[in-house]
Amino acid sequence: MRSIWNGAISFGLVSIPIKLVNATQSHSISFRQIHTEDGGRIRYRKVCELEEREVTQSEIGKGYEDADGTIIPITDDDLAHLPLPTARTIEIVAFVPADRIDPLQMDAAYYLAASGAPAAKPYTLLREALKRSNRVAIAKFALRGRERLGMLRVVGDAIAMHGLLWPDEVRAPEGVAPDTGVTVRDQELDLADALMDTLGEVDLADLHDEYREAVEEVVAAKAAGETPPEAPEPAKGGKVLDLMAALESSVRAAQESRGEASEADAEVRSLPRRSRPEPKETGGKKSTSTAKRTAAKKTAAKKATAKSTAKKTPAKKATGTKAATGKKTAAKKTSSRKRSA
Repeated sequence: MRSIWNGAISFGLVSIPIKLVNATQSHSISFRQIHTEDGGRIRYRKVCELEEREVTQSEIGKGYEDADGTIIPITDDDLAHLPLPTARTIEIVAFVPADRIDPLQMDAAYYLAASGAPAAKPYTLLREALKRSNRVAIAKFALRGRERLGMLRVVGDAIAMHGLLWPDEVRAPEGVAPDTGVTVRDQELDLADALMDTLGEVDLADLHDEYREAVEEVVAAKAAGETPPEAPEPAKGGKVLDLMAALESSVRAAQESRGEASEADAEVRSLPRRSRPEPKETGGKKSTSTAKRTAAKKTAAKKATAKSTAKKTPAKKATGTKAATGKKTAAKKTSSRKRSA
């Protein structure tokens, strides 16, 4: 990888010669401006407005425009002799836990490559010290005409540096959040949790730029004289009237897309059933419906008692008949005994 800056890391009294290389690369597709009538390139020419002629790159320098419009020339030699210790040095000023860095401050990323054999030992020392401390280094450095803030951390066996915005360059989120009072119910949070669990985690290596791929397909089709692929119909949007229904549908759609549990197995917590309210009383009397239910219960109880009584009556009659029969038998036996005597 080609270095874009050469200097050293200042780690107390330890100096580590390094080369700065870009850690990222852009794969975005760029377009040229053309004349739509004949396809000719549209180019910009750099013209001196005083002489009204085009100038070459070697004739172009830097200038600072003052408040009154005066241009003050600034040369590379002027910038090279700035009274800053960070002009050619990445000066470490502190070591802090990584969670102290607000991601909003993150800017471009670079790799710090050891420059030559003498840098191997101090480079490794700094890398291992960062690993063991579980901290990151905060540093100041100058690049492209301005002093910047950086964060050094370990990536594999290398030291990476993230450019950081200065704290006063990060805007406060005032006026961004809704200014109206909104109440989120527990059931809605439960469904949101279920949706997050269903979506789960993802390997970032599996993600890719679908927009760039679609543009490449269009370019390839037009280059081959073919008809570009048609765009899919956009999803019909609209106002979400029922947030609960939208969340439930989202959970089911996410599960189906991943081929996971069916709707019956969805980890969606159903809403608790509301208990029926007790009957209201007016003036110390129960409501009409309650009175009707009570009367019906009493009538049923009376009918049950009558049936029970009807069942017991035959049993008593049977008992009386048996007693009479017994008396008659005893009388006959006594009469027979008297005749025998």
